[in-house]
Amino acid sequence: MANIRLLDKRRKSIKNIRKITRTMELIATARFKKAMDRASAASDYTNLITAIVQDLAKSGTEVSHPLLQSRETVKAAEMLLLTSNRGLCGGYDGSVLRLALQRRNEIAATISDSSMSVSGKRGISALKFRGIPLEKTFTQFDDAPAFDEVAKIADDLMERFITGKIDRVDVVYTKFMTVSKQVAVVETLLPISNLAIEAKKSKPNATSLTANESTDSKLKDDYEFLPSAESILEEVVPAAFRARVFKCFLDAAVSEQIARMVAMKSATENAGDIIKQLSRTFNRARQSKITQEIMEIIGGVEALG
Repeated sequence: MANIRLLDKRRKSIKNIRKITRTMELIATARFKKAMDRASAASDYTNLITAIVQDLAKSGTEVSHPLLQSRETVKAAEMLLLTSNRGLCGGYDGSVLRLALQRRNEIAATISDSSMSVSGKRGISALKFRGIPLEKTFTQFDDAPAFDEVAKIADDLMERFITGKIDRVDVVYTKFMTVSKQVAVVETLLPISNLAIEAKKSKPNATSLTANESTDSKLKDDYEFLPSAESILEEVVPAAFRARVFKCFLDAAVSEQIARMVAMKSATENAGDIIKQLSRTFNRARQSKITQEIMEIIGGVEALG
């Protein structure tokens, strides 16, 4: 016969766990809504500034920027991996880690000099456990990454790319598509040759400059640059890159909160199912014990009679 006290103790313990998971689900839901609003606003800005860079690149002017120039031979590559600082978010970290390791093996097959930087304690501990050396680590980002902190990372990557220390920068993160769909992806941030292509893949914006373009001939309109095209590119291209990196961090934050929200909801529902099963077992054991005590009482009365 099952121990009634142990069953009752276990049931109370799981009830307490269910309260915790339910609370964490509500917290993740609130944080998700705030993070999604920031990501949506950043997406509009990123698409617009990307369209400006695209127009400047196709305006027929003989200007260029180091961040827009592709390297014929890639000798050094940098990978930026975005993971979470906390657990209890399902397979969020596992999916980006598997993709990052796969990408790292592909890069190692063709490029001798490759490095990896990681944001998030989970990714740092996982890669250190595998003995993979890390170039830089970041643990200050949570569900609301600050633009100034992300801009420092972007500026460092731009400086190393312009000086020739690295020839390509890839980022591995979980891209926010919809509330029900988040995908772990690898995107090449530098050089920004595919910046316009990625903008076209994004959700169309009514205020975007590309919304009024029907043919490529319309991209060759006459532009008047003040003070000069070079000075404008010097400001716009780095700003577009910083916005792109910041958008990756925001997408990762939104996806993390969604993953945690779903994981905690599943945990709460599973805890409820376990409590129901334990309650049935507890009631059967209690009923059996009561029946046994009644039989012992009846047997005692008959013996005395």
